[in-house]
Amino acid sequence: MQAVTTAAPTATMEATPVQTDASSPTPPATESPTSVATPIPTQKGDSLAQTIAGMTLEEKLGQMLLVGIDGTVLDANAKKMITQDKVGGIILYAANIKDLKGMVSLVNSLKKSNSTNPVPLFMSVDQEGGKVSRMPAEFAKIPSNGVVGASNNTAAAKTMGTLLAREIRSAGFNMNFAPVLDINSNPDNPVIGDRSFGSSASKVIKLGIAEMQGIESEGIVPVVKHFPGHGDTSVDSHLELPVVNKTAAQLAKLEWLPFQAAIKADADAVMVAHILFPKLDLNKPASLSDVIIGKQLRGDMGFKGVVITDDLTMGAITKHFNLGNAAVDTVQAGSDILLIAHEYDNEQIVLKALQQSVKKGEITESRIDESVHRILALKHKYNLSDNPVPVPEITKLNSDIKAWRKSVAR
Repeated sequence: MQAVTTAAPTATMEATPVQTDASSPTPPATESPTSVATPIPTQKGDSLAQTIAGMTLEEKLGQMLLVGIDGTVLDANAKKMITQDKVGGIILYAANIKDLKGMVSLVNSLKKSNSTNPVPLFMSVDQEGGKVSRMPAEFAKIPSNGVVGASNNTAAAKTMGTLLAREIRSAGFNMNFAPVLDINSNPDNPVIGDRSFGSSASKVIKLGIAEMQGIESEGIVPVVKHFPGHGDTSVDSHLELPVVNKTAAQLAKLEWLPFQAAIKADADAVMVAHILFPKLDLNKPASLSDVIIGKQLRGDMGFKGVVITDDLTMGAITKHFNLGNAAVDTVQAGSDILLIAHEYDNEQIVLKALQQSVKKGEITESRIDESVHRILALKHKYNLSDNPVPVPEITKLNSDIKAWRKSVAR
């Protein structure tokens, strides 16, 4: 998903956040929310269903959108998506981040804008290490999965996960689109390469699951990607729609194995790729396919967590499909969160398409409720909060990263 380097329950989601690497215990007063809505209760069972029953359709659909923004400061469109459309999450890319202080200020301002909404935001980022790194220059560099794969060290992969999570947690993020569970089986692949741990399923499983567990151990939501496997493509899906002519039996022997292992290890969220598998679904890529999401991922593999699309504004979708229709298709297929990484107008197209599809009966509101239930349950599990964070002191974190790098290089 990376941009081309180109009676009332008492539990809430507004609890104290996970401790960060911070130089001061509290942020500046100016960063504190001026008002906070009554939090949505998130106790398990009937109370969560009751909460959803009390939400408007617009509030529910908003929770299903995770959006990108323009620039390095909060602008009018970002504020509208949060306050009016009540989007469930934000993703920041390298273009949104100049330096540590600016990044933290932006994250805090986004959270503050959400202060009148009862559900905290997913604050997400692609922080894989290597060439897919969003953290500013103040942070010590974390090498790619390929470097860790060469060491074939499970403990090192888990430590990598904890370090990635500590980085983003210190800046106020709570979700990381990592680890990459693609197997680097095609040397001509222009988009995966050393983002993968290696060319064998066993290595990717061993190291990828360790990284996933490291990320979640620090209170960050890991999102494994890119199901059903992006390793055997020769086309970059940011630019075009890759086609992989493999049968389900062939995928089951290689590409699916890391994702099945992650599901067995209780993965919270899975990102689905924009890849056409014509021998599985002739007309729709994985990200829009009921065969691949509904029947295989949710059905055969038994995944009960949150399904997130790769960015719906990538060339693989926009060059071949109507964006509004694609949004409806992916929800019908079983996706919970739709990633719209670029342009306010695209977010509006997706939101209006979903609203119309429910009004016309193409998608039932009960289907929307299923996704919202999964989303709220995940936010509750990780005790998410919109509380601001101070600019962190990262000397210890950087020291730990450098010491870990030396251990991996041996």
